[in-house]
Amino acid sequence: MKRSILSTAILASIFTTPSYSETVLDEIVIGAEFRPTAESDTPASVSVVNETDIDSRGAEHLEDIIKATPNVNSAGGGSRNKFFQIRGIGERSQFSTPLNPSIGLIIDGVDYSRTGGAATLFDIQQVEVLRGPQGTQYGASALAGIINIESNPPTKETEVKLETNIGSNNLIGAGFAAGGSLSDDVQARVSIYKNTSDGYMTNTYLNRDDTQNIDELTSKLQLKWIVDETLTIDVKAMHLDIDNGYDAFSFDNDYTTTTDEPGTDTLQSNSFAISSDWKMNPQVVMQTNFAHANSDSTTSYDDDWTFVNQYIGGYNGDDRYDRERTNNSIDLRWLSSEQGRIFNNSTDWVFGIFNLNQSEDLHRVYTSDDNPDWNTDMTSSYETTNRAVYGQLDHHLSSATKVSIGARAEQFSADYSDSYGFSHSTDENLFGGKLGLEHDLSSNHTLFTSLSKGYKAGGVNNDGNLPTDKVAFDTEYLWNLEAGINSSLLNEKLKTRLTTFYTLRKNQQVNSSTQEANSQEFTIYLDNAAEGKNYGLELEADFELNNQWRLFGSLGLLNSTFIDYTYVDPNDDTNTISLDGREQAHAPSYQYSIGGEYYFAKGWTARANIEGKDAFYFSNSNDTESDSFNIINASLEYATGNWIFTAWARNITDVAYDTRGYYFGIDPSLEYDDANGTWGYDDGLYTQKAEPRTFGLNVRWDY
Repeated sequence: MKRSILSTAILASIFTTPSYSETVLDEIVIGAEFRPTAESDTPASVSVVNETDIDSRGAEHLEDIIKATPNVNSAGGGSRNKFFQIRGIGERSQFSTPLNPSIGLIIDGVDYSRTGGAATLFDIQQVEVLRGPQGTQYGASALAGIINIESNPPTKETEVKLETNIGSNNLIGAGFAAGGSLSDDVQARVSIYKNTSDGYMTNTYLNRDDTQNIDELTSKLQLKWIVDETLTIDVKAMHLDIDNGYDAFSFDNDYTTTTDEPGTDTLQSNSFAISSDWKMNPQVVMQTNFAHANSDSTTSYDDDWTFVNQYIGGYNGDDRYDRERTNNSIDLRWLSSEQGRIFNNSTDWVFGIFNLNQSEDLHRVYTSDDNPDWNTDMTSSYETTNRAVYGQLDHHLSSATKVSIGARAEQFSADYSDSYGFSHSTDENLFGGKLGLEHDLSSNHTLFTSLSKGYKAGGVNNDGNLPTDKVAFDTEYLWNLEAGINSSLLNEKLKTRLTTFYTLRKNQQVNSSTQEANSQEFTIYLDNAAEGKNYGLELEADFELNNQWRLFGSLGLLNSTFIDYTYVDPNDDTNTISLDGREQAHAPSYQYSIGGEYYFAKGWTARANIEGKDAFYFSNSNDTESDSFNIINASLEYATGNWIFTAWARNITDVAYDTRGYYFGIDPSLEYDDANGTWGYDDGLYTQKAEPRTFGLNVRWDY
């Protein structure tokens, strides 16, 4: 059945999708590697979403574009999908337990791996998704991959961009960006963007349609100082002021809620990165990057999901999590130039040292007017330090063949303490790296294969309802074997990238949950499974059919299963679920996106795509699943002079699908125990809905 749905969608989109513009496809350069590398030459599974793709979707945030990249999924957790999974690996939510990320999120050189809400998309040059462990370069923050977001850089020539985006749900976005030379040696770029929307949820109790609203301000400043022909210094600064609402869940799993105290999802962040590129001599280049970020966030929600006295036996509760995160990192790196190669001038080399200090202070307040015994006022502190040395050798066996050996040794330490008097410390040495081989079959075909090791540090669960053996969990290691081919065919009109992979997870960290009987007390925690295996493929293609038509598409296939793992409920050891051979959570077995562009008259471009995803399990502690879905997106662009008008629509057929699901008891109307005279909480599936049909008009003026 799954193959039938997928085959039908692919064939339909091939024969019905419009296509391309008259420009030649530009070569994409990947910035997340040690050295800037053309996408076609990158020996890894990588996807790039550029500014044109972003504008054609009316995208305001990373969640609006991530579905088009193969084997990448996302999960709700607030007003936005803030948690990401690559090849079935990644976090899905956060409550009081501190997280060590599986997916790195880098924005203009600053680590935002724990703060996915920061990924706004105005004036972005491209979004790069590198799948598979990036242990040599990024270490413990990149067990499953990296998402790297790069803003448009300063330019020598003057550039100005004015943009407005209006649409359904009272969407209004307005922004300004300008760049150019301040002097012969200094270039700058500044941008500011304000985005507001009522959101797509309706609160029937309060008679409001803005309780899941969007209110986001992003400001950026970049400076490039070309000191001389050997030294360049870049400064990048960002300010975020996000004041969104959070009112996503209801008993009926639809787009309406009945809460009397809707929650919030806010983020105030200031960050900067200072980097330099210094040609120390003709043989060696030294690169530095110092980055700082301070982020204050609040996530709160109406814990009972309704208003007081809607149900006899119901309860009243509000949960609030205030977090302050601070990141300070320094990365010092030395690279060989072409003249600085070693071993008979045939080996490029990289050596670096890295230090990252992170702190996360949490203040959780739970308030219940009718059950004061439930009231909670807890503070905690989680401080981590990552110190690492790393290096890589790229040895050219011939002009067509290269062998790469990379390694990283990292010392990870963490200290946790809270107001309950509980404390826990971690101190461990972690090792990762990569062995790779590239071979140019011809000027149009490059083969590559690699064996890499990633790691993710252990941590601590801080919920007092858990037994002592669930307080700490261990480090996870991951071995990944992959092979692929990058090709350019039909006189470079067709470009394809195909990667296959096999991943073995050791001591797999598993997100699980438990609920005490006849209680609203629901606990999410991390545990170690025995093993897991993930294997599949990623395929991307871009075909410039002629001066009018362009076709493009991607496909991700994934098989992710547990090996020898049984979930045991910490509150009831008779409640067990054997997960041996079962799919891991948030790991759909297929994802695809196929579409095209049609340049049908001067200045006019039509674009459409259909994308879909297989059903996936919401959790590892129950067998509830999402539904598979297929959605259609489209845009119509008219460009004249300096003006670009883009009418866009996402999810045109208004498909209802889910981004997050929980299985537990909360609805007091479901069961009454006559013998005891108490209300119970039958378990049920409750989901956060994804965006319904959304449409709008983007108007841009470029100079």
